Amino acid sequence: MNRKFMQRAIELAKTGMENNRGGPFGCVIVKNNEIVGEGMNEVLYSNDPSAHAEIVAIRNACKHLNDFQLTGCDIYTSCEPCPMCLGAIYWSRPENVYYAASKNDAARAGFDDEFIYEEISVDLTERSIPMKQIEREGAVRLFEQWIMKEDKTEY
Repeated sequence: MNRKFMQRAIELAKTGMENNRGGPFGCVIVKNNEIVGEGMNEVLYSNDPSAHAEIVAIRNACKHLNDFQLTGCDIYTSCEPCPMCLGAIYWSRPENVYYAASKNDAARAGFDDEFIYEEISVDLTERSIPMKQIEREGAVRLFEQWIMKEDKTEY
């Protein structure tokens, strides 16, 4: 853990907020004590609801490292990750995540993700956005082909 990296994440959050790029969120990804990726919330700037600081930083770090995983990396984020970012973090497999503000701090500022955490545990048929399964057979055939694919890269 290195406080200067968290300070950089907070600085990015402030810059993004002051420049109306998005909410006050910043993220830095570190490997071998060197920043390999960073990001700020760019939801408003890019009109992309997935452009959270952690997602932007993960994309930058993976591009820089030429890898789809963050093996040996630490993530410093100005706020406890939302469910989407948490999913991306788990998929990218860093060593550690350090965060400053909590999800409760974010909720008090109007960034409340609790409804998403709740939706995850609700039956698909009861979610607030209807989810209906169609064309399962065709998609399952692709999974069967993936299982048999000899030159696949596991991830």
